[in-house]
Amino acid sequence: MSNLLSDRFVSAFSKAFTLHKDQKRKASQTPYIAHLMSVAALVLENGGSDDQAIAALLHDAVEDAGGLETLEEIRVEFGDSVAELVDGCTDSYTHPKADWEPRKMAYLDKLRNAPDEILLISLADKVHNARSILLDLHRSGVSTWDKFKGKKTGTLWYYQTLAKIFDNAPYPSLKNELRNLVDEMHTLANLMENAS
Repeated sequence: MSNLLSDRFVSAFSKAFTLHKDQKRKASQTPYIAHLMSVAALVLENGGSDDQAIAALLHDAVEDAGGLETLEEIRVEFGDSVAELVDGCTDSYTHPKADWEPRKMAYLDKLRNAPDEILLISLADKVHNARSILLDLHRSGVSTWDKFKGKKTGTLWYYQTLAKIFDNAPYPSLKNELRNLVDEMHTLANLMENAS
């Protein structure tokens, strides 16, 4: 496996920027592209391939920027492998999205049978999301939970379940970081609840 990125990565970055340029993160209002860059970096730092790094940049494109039509564009522009990786990271193909809980339960079931190549991208995504949630909790306190459809209880349940699923993934550094982040999220949520 080559350690160099192809020109396709540059094209994927451009596509990701075009698709997400007007979007911001839920709580922090950071430009959304920062999340995609962070996920791609985590994938590469943990041994991901060029295709996985490209898919990391595009992992939210289907659910947040065009549905199945966007997935087909990704297939045409970047190939079947990248499209399958993006598809494996997608929990919604329609707008508006389906209800939060059944959608997340279906995604968790999908992850339980996902190949390692998809698990790496999803794990990198969840690690960066968990880092962001913790940062927002420190900045904004309990009002952070209001930005999430699952609120506090659902969000904590979802990340706890993710951490359990990823316990079987072959990426020790990332899965241990996710476990630590989820534990810290629970601890901070309890401290904030007791303080209020």
